[in-house]
This record gives sequence, C-alpha cells and structure tokens, in this order.
Amino acid sequence: MVAPAAAPRVREVVEPAVTAAGLLLEGLHVAGAGSRTVVRVVVDQTAEDERELDLDRIGEVTQAVSDALDATDVLPDAYTLEVSSPGVDRPLTEPRHWRRAVGRSVTLVRADGTVVAGRLTEVGAGAAPDVVVVPVTDPGKGRRPKEGAPVAVPWPDVRSGRVEVDLSGAAGQDDDVETED
Repeated sequence: MVAPAAAPRVREVVEPAVTAAGLLLEGLHVAGAGSRTVVRVVVDQTAEDERELDLDRIGEVTQAVSDALDATDVLPDAYTLEVSSPGVDRPLTEPRHWRRAVGRSVTLVRADGTVVAGRLTEVGAGAAPDVVVVPVTDPGKGRRPKEGAPVAVPWPDVRSGRVEVDLSGAAGQDDDVETED
C-alpha cells in the first residue's frame, strides 16, 4: 500500500519528466489498489504548444514518466501508471484553457449564476482577460439556431466554464460501411 506522503515525492519525479516532454502536469493522483499502487497522471499542452496532444504524444510522455519512476525508489513495489489528457469536456479553469477553446461551443457560468452558452470567439490577453462568447438561442426543433450579440465577460466574473461536445455532425459518418446480413 502506498503511504499518503508518497504523492509529493512522486510529483517531484513525474513533473520534470512531463516538462521535458514539452507538456504540463495538470494533475497527479497516487492511490492504493489492492497490493498495487495506481499513479494517475493528467498532462496538458503548454500555452505555446500548437501540436496536437494525440496518442503518440501520450505514449511518449508515458514512457518518460515510467522511466523516471523506475529510476528512483519513490515507488519500490509494483505500480500501474495511467497517463491521459484532460479530455475535451474538461472544466475551463485557466485563461490558457479558454484560449484553446476559441471557436468551440461553451457554457460559461458567471459569478451571479447566470449562464451564457454559445460559440467562444475571443479571449483577451493578460492575466485577467475578457472572455467573449456569442450566445446562441435555440428557436425550436427543425429551425436553425440564431446567434445573438457577443457578450464580453470580464475574467473576475467567470465562475466556471465547459466546452460543449457537439456530436450533431457525427450521425451520418458510418453510412458508407457495409454490413453483412
């Protein structure tokens, strides 16, 4: 079983390996699972990184983290390593998350609890940027949604946000696949 104090030591080993791979350590969780230890690492792109965070990059950073852990005695017993990205629907908690989501549909909750949903068109520069969302109203079934006027929300007024996954265009993608009867 892993000691609770092991997590900070694991972070000291994992973070440089992730950074050397050109990524950010977004999260780390160390937990016991029976006689094994499970190390869950969540990595993300830096603000300047324009490359895709695909399975090849996840594989590369997984190998780097595994090598770093194996080179130390921080986890002396068997462990399971799980490395992943935050996912498309992760909470938008930092300006760099919002900047990566420009062009996507988002739901933003303001400090007063009001919700603005629509297409994220702009995120200003600086530590406290304005977040600009073009709200979309749904006029009902069978009609096209209409865009409203852009809404600029100052960063201190942003309580939370999330990218909305849109699968509406994915429905007909497998139509060319032939099946046997």
